[in-house]
Amino acid sequence: MAEQGVGRALCVAVNLEDFPRVLALAKRDPRLRASVGVHPEYRDAKEPDVATLVGLADEPAIVAIGETGLDYYRSPAAELDWQRERFRVHIRAAREVAKPLIVHTRSSAADTVRILDEEGAQAVGGVMHCFTEDWATARAAIELGFCISFSGIVTFRNAAALREVARQVPDDALLVETDSPYLAPVPYRGRTNEPAYVRHVAECLAEVRGNSLEHIAAVTTANFERLFGS
Repeated sequence: MAEQGVGRALCVAVNLEDFPRVLALAKRDPRLRASVGVHPEYRDAKEPDVATLVGLADEPAIVAIGETGLDYYRSPAAELDWQRERFRVHIRAAREVAKPLIVHTRSSAADTVRILDEEGAQAVGGVMHCFTEDWATARAAIELGFCISFSGIVTFRNAAALREVARQVPDDALLVETDSPYLAPVPYRGRTNEPAYVRHVAECLAEVRGNSLEHIAAVTTANFERLFGS
């Protein structure tokens, strides 16, 4: 990370069972922070409630609630009431602890934005993580106070539509990420991803947006620090 100019990394929790390992990792180095939450695809994971999430978030290293959200990719929306309720639980916990949300959405953009609005998520804001949706969805999320975070996907040859979305996101709503260990950017596509590779995502955004790499680094760092208080 340091060699590639990456100054911060956020270790994102996906279930409660592994959360102690995530927290321990974040405590090892002042450049690391972590979140607490249960991913929407983890149907058989321990189900969180608001009190549990609030209690686990009471750590200086925990700066966000999530990964949470909705994922309808593998199942019809009609079968996923449990996902929507889990999502609401995370938003309520985030509001109680006044920490931002890390939101996953796949094949579920309309419901994701609707539930964020219904639950008052604009009170805490957050990040639309590993964003792959259209500009309308990005704009709706930005209006609710969310940043739009781009992963290695934006560097892929077939991601022209996503790069057009990335071109339109305002500076003060822009973030970059890895989604490690997945989605390594070009030229490392297909390999295990790691935080050092986020530089290539930033370079792609600089080209798409007509900015310098230094400008993208500055605005994404400022947005990270504003959002996560680091």
